Amino acid sequence: MSEQIERYNATPVESKWQARWAESRCFESSEDPDREKYYVLEMFPYPSGRIHMGHVRNYTMGDVVARFKRARGFNVLHPMGWDAFGLPAENAARDQRIHPGQWTYDNIAHMRDELKSIGLSLDWSRELASCHPGYYRHQQKMFLDFYKAGLAYRRESWVNWDPVDHTVLANEQVIDGRGWRSGAPVEKRQLTQWFFKITAFCQDLLDALDGLERWPERVRLMQQNWIGRSEGMRLAFAFSHDDSPLDVYTTRHDTLFGASFMALSPQHPIALAVAERDPDAAAFIADCQRLGTSEEAIEKAEKIGYDTGLTVRHPFRGDVELPVYIANFVLMDYGTGAIFGCPGHDQRDLDFARRYGLPVTPVVCPAGSDAASFVIEDEAYTGDGRLINSDFLDGMSVADAKIAVRDRLEAADSGTRAVNFRLRDWGISRQRYWGCPIPMIHCKTCGTVPVPEADLPVELPDDVTFDQPGNPLDRHPTWRAVACPECGNAAERETDTMDTFVDSSWYFIRFCCARAAEPVDRAAVEYWSPVDQYIGGIEHAILHLLYSRFFVRAMRQCGYVTFDEPFAGLFTQGMVCHETYRDGQGNWLFPEEVIRDSSGAATHADSGEPVTVGRIESMSKSKKNVVAPLAIVEKYGADIARWFMLSDSPPERDMEWTDAGVNGAWRFVQRVWRGLQEALPVLPAAGGSLNLTEDRAVALRRAAHKAILGVTEDVERFRFNRAVARIHELSNVILDFETGESPQCASALREAYEILVQLSGPMMPHLGEEAWQALGHDTMLADTPWPAANTDLMVDERIILAVQVNGKVRGEIEAAPDTEHDEVRALALDLANVKKAIGDRDVRKVIVVPNRIVNVVV
Repeated sequence: MSEQIERYNATPVESKWQARWAESRCFESSEDPDREKYYVLEMFPYPSGRIHMGHVRNYTMGDVVARFKRARGFNVLHPMGWDAFGLPAENAARDQRIHPGQWTYDNIAHMRDELKSIGLSLDWSRELASCHPGYYRHQQKMFLDFYKAGLAYRRESWVNWDPVDHTVLANEQVIDGRGWRSGAPVEKRQLTQWFFKITAFCQDLLDALDGLERWPERVRLMQQNWIGRSEGMRLAFAFSHDDSPLDVYTTRHDTLFGASFMALSPQHPIALAVAERDPDAAAFIADCQRLGTSEEAIEKAEKIGYDTGLTVRHPFRGDVELPVYIANFVLMDYGTGAIFGCPGHDQRDLDFARRYGLPVTPVVCPAGSDAASFVIEDEAYTGDGRLINSDFLDGMSVADAKIAVRDRLEAADSGTRAVNFRLRDWGISRQRYWGCPIPMIHCKTCGTVPVPEADLPVELPDDVTFDQPGNPLDRHPTWRAVACPECGNAAERETDTMDTFVDSSWYFIRFCCARAAEPVDRAAVEYWSPVDQYIGGIEHAILHLLYSRFFVRAMRQCGYVTFDEPFAGLFTQGMVCHETYRDGQGNWLFPEEVIRDSSGAATHADSGEPVTVGRIESMSKSKKNVVAPLAIVEKYGADIARWFMLSDSPPERDMEWTDAGVNGAWRFVQRVWRGLQEALPVLPAAGGSLNLTEDRAVALRRAAHKAILGVTEDVERFRFNRAVARIHELSNVILDFETGESPQCASALREAYEILVQLSGPMMPHLGEEAWQALGHDTMLADTPWPAANTDLMVDERIILAVQVNGKVRGEIEAAPDTEHDEVRALALDLANVKKAIGDRDVRKVIVVPNRIVNVVV
């Protein structure tokens, strides 16, 4: 057999099978009540124009799951669409003098072709783009229903203003005080905005996290912290010269005796009232407006304040008056917008008190410390302990002190118990053109009224210009003008468009009924929902996931759906990383501009000058450490890129893209393909029976069926790198196997090759189809059921593990090789001698050395 015939040529093979899948509409899906469904979805991409390696990794993982579940008999939904609204399109319109729509749809066409080139088993018949009127008309309809239900409303509020993008940003979109896209320092402005009432579901969103058992724990914790439920008190501090109270929310009412000042948000009504008569206070507030409204920006800013001259009376010490400051670190939209400052036990309060020479009185003393000598220096004490310097609270624990303070204040009508949430309503107004128009009309006579449903969609005008900063809709000559639907008088359309996170908060539902005349086809949505496996980056743990959870609840309240949670399972993949390179002038270089010799030294490919090799970092255009997926596909084939992405490291961790790794994957494919070609002449025809008695044949069959069990479990648990390792092991066994003159060995080899192809098929689908055809099958591998493991072959495969207690052998257990640690632990702890050795002592830990020994430490 010639080298040319033996060598696997990916390019024609991949084109052939992609065409076959498309022609047969292999991956299109429809509801089938008689089959169990499985909905797998990767977070849909923004159409930037090019896919990157992060896309390849993300979508390959989803594709493996989709193909695997399909082979396991599930009715699989695996769709694709485009998160297509947003500022980059407007920036392109301004810079390239092209309409945002044309730029977006051109990019979609290009990226669609790129995604198809990597062999994804997607149902393209359900493709959608959030910028298409056929999509956002339904979003507008739901907005109107949310408005009727009181879940959408308009009010004046302080907002984060991006002075470069000329738009409002949600707090979550402000990173380190800067706009998440522009990077510009964010300012505060007061604007009339549209909001979704996400706070109506605070407790429900929090409570339901416990039921999301197939979500990463860290994502649930991030959402829990963002929702931020706290139990505390609302306290009323009386002003010294009148009886009007200053309301404060606190969770640390136990520290009241340590209070040394009060602080108001710059947006607090009392602060604004002071500013009206005090120009210096007004100037201070103006300075504060230059900070963003996000907690990150405020936390990092220097803690400064302005003394209003007002004072309030301490609720327990009538002779003590506390000065009232306006402070830049107090948020108006948390609690009441006012706090009492206890410098001894809050770092911000301490920094503030030191700056202005205010008293610092410790009132909680750590256990084991001397109350008489305990002082606060540069760091506030925030731990537990007993109360000191606190009158009737002295000696109490923090918990008991909170109860005592609560009881006294409630008896005196000076405080009430309160629950507070950190989560604020979602401001969805954006001052930009390329977004979903908010379907509302402003009439001088009737106020703000909804667009009639018969007039939906409210479409964006095509004839807009981007030669000036700001929203082109505000200056469009005709689009704003409209008759009021209630009185018929001249009125104006709302020119704000929706935050693009609205578009992505329900797209997974629309995929279930992508061409339905209404927003939701109930039968289809109820069949497919929720998404069984959602895959995407950890960077969306708060924004997108929380908004989606709210949106489904709002849709349920408005009668669209009957479920609450959009995603039953969530997987967050790691980033794709690469070395960074700089030339002698400090300029970043692309990997293809660098040559590495055998010693690891790097030089410029053109000039030959030395190149500095930097850290391994996430691929980014700014540092040029990117590898173009299409270049890899053209050179090696899509299957090679997919295989390496899955094999390099656990999928939840970052992975490093290396030339050596890709070359290794290519060599593996060539070796397997060559081995199959060489074996074909001796293999019996497909479909023959297996009745094996020869030891060598049985051993090969046992190895193949062991691989089925392992790979099946690994894919189910997203341990793709382990599945790849098992396939490598099986391939080594197969490639080293000699059939000789034995028909049984030949039959065992055919079965082993078929199993190898089936197990690797979801990861390398083109190679899988080509090999399956070469093995004599008429049907496509994509339509072939997953192989079933013969567990009878595993009966003799048992190992003995010694069990120790504190290093002394107390017994032994029998288990299958590579049994999960939890199962081994349970078997060990169930031994009578082990239980006797443990006695009444607590088990501190159980150390399992795989396939060897178990040590119980008590």
